[in-house]
Amino acid sequence: MSPFDKIALFIDGPNLHATAKALGFEINYKCLLGEFQRRGTLLRAFYYTPIIEDQESTVRPLLDWLDYNGYAVVTKPTKEFVGACGRRKVKGSIDIELAVDAMELAERVDRIILFSGDGDFRHLVEAVQRRGVRVAVVSTIAIQPAMVADELRRQADEFIDLAELKLTLGREPSERLGLTLSAGKRRESASAE
Repeated sequence: MSPFDKIALFIDGPNLHATAKALGFEINYKCLLGEFQRRGTLLRAFYYTPIIEDQESTVRPLLDWLDYNGYAVVTKPTKEFVGACGRRKVKGSIDIELAVDAMELAERVDRIILFSGDGDFRHLVEAVQRRGVRVAVVSTIAIQPAMVADELRRQADEFIDLAELKLTLGREPSERLGLTLSAGKRRESASAE
């Protein structure tokens, strides 16, 4: 990657979350932005996720933080239906929104970084490549089964294994609580001195 490249990030939120979880860490989204700002001129960072409208979502605080800290958050309500067996099912996908946004932005960027392993994005990658845009896919092959579809990885100009970014972008799932406790202990120590 050239430091002069204009880049855009397209993050398939549920896919990235599942990949990081399978690798045993959580994404630090502030570090993620910083890492890719160092790799080029970051024009946009999109984060896509379906949401359940009528329930208090555990993802809402993350979406609010992303929205206030440099990400363009794109959400779509999930749809609920009853399957043939009478079971309630929830369906939600943001693939179309991500693809449309990537095609619209393709003429203004040199590189697209796609955080997803979903093979459905292979045609999108091919389409933006025809417009002269280089595409890097971020997922992992470090676990079995791999979290990236082979056809997507092969279509990309570059594959970045999320496992290699763990030290740069990650925090342990327990770290969130640990930071809170450590900060409290530091305050208590400072006031005791």
